[in-house]
Amino acid sequence: MPSIDEIAEIVHRDFEVRTKEREDALSVARRLTRTCADAIRAVHRGENALAEAKLAQAKQMADSMRSELLPSFAELYYAGYTQDALKEFAEASAVYALINSGELPSPEELGIPVSAYIRGLAEAIGELRRKILDLLRHGHSPEVERLLADMDEIYSLLVTVDYPDAVTMGLRRLTDIARSLLERTRGDVTLSLRQERLENALREVEARVKLSPHDC
Repeated sequence: MPSIDEIAEIVHRDFEVRTKEREDALSVARRLTRTCADAIRAVHRGENALAEAKLAQAKQMADSMRSELLPSFAELYYAGYTQDALKEFAEASAVYALINSGELPSPEELGIPVSAYIRGLAEAIGELRRKILDLLRHGHSPEVERLLADMDEIYSLLVTVDYPDAVTMGLRRLTDIARSLLERTRGDVTLSLRQERLENALREVEARVKLSPHDC
């Protein structure tokens, strides 16, 4: 039977290891979050080569977190800060794919839990809205309609995920935000389209007025 001193040694040794692993996981999670933010920024700037490089770095970090934490420190892998970082990875990957007309990667391809993946997909709606508003500055276009349709499809998926927040890790709140963003974006797109049609109609009237003296 171990003595109190021996038990104390076991306890302290275990917690020392877990504390170090936690600090390492926090550091990687922060770097992963920053890298994903850089990837999204590059996507919006049209710097796809940089975005791809950042996403590759993010994938390596996400893979290392899974391989190093899951075998012995699963509670750290599923901690909030770790899952939030993986959510950012999912969001950046989805934004890159959707804006560049590619196919969405699956949770298995990214190597992350479904709960982190679906929350990242929900937050990608905000980045799609940002892209649409940038495009609308140059007028209505098929690209605007495509991205709006992508937003609608993502939201249609989100509303089918009706499970407790303890399972989805707060997806319901993100779904509510996504609905609001979708409705506002649809309104912005509709207003832009009506304005463009009105401007075209006014130009046609102006052109006819200019031509009318020659017709008389």
